[in-house]
Amino acid sequence: MKQPELYIEALIFASEQSIRIEEIMYCLQTVFERDYPAEEVKGYIDNIQHKYSQDNLSIELVNINNGYQFLTKKQFHPIVNLLQLQRAKKKLSQAALETLAVVAYKQPVTKTEIEQIRGVNCDYSIQKLLEKELISISGKSDAVGKPLLYSTSGQFMDYFGMNNIDELPHLKELADNSSSIGEQVE
Repeated sequence: MKQPELYIEALIFASEQSIRIEEIMYCLQTVFERDYPAEEVKGYIDNIQHKYSQDNLSIELVNINNGYQFLTKKQFHPIVNLLQLQRAKKKLSQAALETLAVVAYKQPVTKTEIEQIRGVNCDYSIQKLLEKELISISGKSDAVGKPLLYSTSGQFMDYFGMNNIDELPHLKELADNSSSIGEQVE
């Protein structure tokens, strides 16, 4: 007996990144040799989400980056964060974080533009961010020499738990006024 819901659950579980409905439909159609409309697949996904919404489970199925992924429920984040800190394999250096922030807020952006903002050479940081697939080459600029343009990737969205770039905090929210002198006039 075919149980597409179990196959969908396995696909989502096995996917390192969020998986889109179109990818799930393609896999099901290939395996079962019949069409699976998006509405039917969405119904199966809704059932899986309901199944994992129970309080006695530590993971949940979430919609992220226009796809679906199993993630740890928020109440378990502190202990998972401890593990992540301990492993720290994917930890980004301060330079890489600064470079990534420039790319995220100014994308698409050239290496020269990043270096002008940061005031230092960014070759190493860009290379590391490309290796970690947090940024990608998104084209070439029309400027002299046709320099490469860099943008954030889908992996960036997964890494930071966002559905789209509009979810980045606004720069005004990040401004630290604690070091200002004098009265604030509004």
